Amino acid sequence: MAQTSTWSRLRWPIKAFIIALPIIAIAYFVINMGANDAEANIAAKTTDSITVKDTGSSSAKAKGSRRTFNYEPVKPVDGEMKGVVEVGASGFNSFVINIDKDKNWEIVTKDFGKSFAYEGMATTEDIRIGLKNYIGAMFDKGVRSKNVHFVISSGAQKEPKTTTIASELKKMGYVVNLVTAEQEGKLALKSVLPKAYADNSYVVDIGSGNTKISWMEGENVKSVEGPGAKYYEKDLKDEAVYATIKSLAEKIPANKREVCFIIGGVPFELAKEIREGEERFTVLNDPSEYKSDKIKTKCGLNIYKAIKDATNCDTYVFDWDANFTIGFLLGLK
Repeated sequence: MAQTSTWSRLRWPIKAFIIALPIIAIAYFVINMGANDAEANIAAKTTDSITVKDTGSSSAKAKGSRRTFNYEPVKPVDGEMKGVVEVGASGFNSFVINIDKDKNWEIVTKDFGKSFAYEGMATTEDIRIGLKNYIGAMFDKGVRSKNVHFVISSGAQKEPKTTTIASELKKMGYVVNLVTAEQEGKLALKSVLPKAYADNSYVVDIGSGNTKISWMEGENVKSVEGPGAKYYEKDLKDEAVYATIKSLAEKIPANKREVCFIIGGVPFELAKEIREGEERFTVLNDPSEYKSDKIKTKCGLNIYKAIKDATNCDTYVFDWDANFTIGFLLGLK
C-alpha cells in the first residue's frame, strides 16, 4: 500500500478547523455579551437607586424621558394611627399616618388645602361646629382623640382667622402647636429624608412664605431660612432672592449634596406635570425645562435654580406623602 502523504493526513483536520472558526467566534461573542449584561445588572443594583427610562411622553418638559427614584420605605409594624392638622391662613392640610415605635410610617389619608373648612365660619360657634365635623372625619379613620394634633405654620400665625381658630381649639381641649420657620425646616427633614440618605443628602421645603434648607450634622439637624415663593408680594427682586438663596445653599456641606429631597407648593406643581401613576417619589426635571405663566411658580423656579447652581446637585426628589407636620408627629414620644 502506498504511503499516505502528509497533506492527505492533515487535509481533513484543517478543513474541520476552518469550518469551526465561525462557530467558535459566535459562541465567544454570545458568552461575553451575557457576562457584560450580568455585570451591568450588578452595577445597576449596587450603585444608585436613580434610574432613567423612556416614557414616550409628548411633553416638552419631559423631553422624551424621565428619571425615577426606586426607593421603598420601611413599612410600620404594629403601628398606631395618628393625625395632624396644619392650620393655615386659608384652609387646612391634614394627614393620618400609621406609625410604629421605630418611627417607620406610612400615609393613610392626606388632604391638602381644605379651604371649605373656613366657609361659613362667621362666629366662634360656627368655627367650633366646623372643627368638630372636621376632627370627626379623622376619628373615622381610627385616630383616637389624644392622637389628633394641630400645628400652625410660621407663615400663618399672623392671620386673624388663624388666631380665632386656635383659640377655639384650645377651648375644645386640644393643644395648638406654633412652629418657627427654623423648626419647620427640621421637621420637614424628619419626614422626607430617608435614613439611608442621611449621610449624603439634604432637604428643601419651598413654601409660600419662606424656603427652608436643612441637612444632618452628626445627630443634629441644621436648618437655614430664606425667602419663599411669594417673595414678589414683598417687592423683592428676582436677582436679590437668587443671590440670597444661593448663598444659603452654599452652606450645605459638599458631602451632603448627592440627592435633594424637596417638598412645598411649587415643587408639588412641578412634580404634578410629570408624575407617573401613583408613584410615591417623582424626580423633578431641571428648572430650565419648566415654563409657567404663574408668578408664584416663576419665583419658585428662581429659588430652585439658585439651589441647583449652588450645590451642583442634579437629583431633586419630590415626596408626595411627606410634610413638615408629619415630621412633628415623628418627633413625638
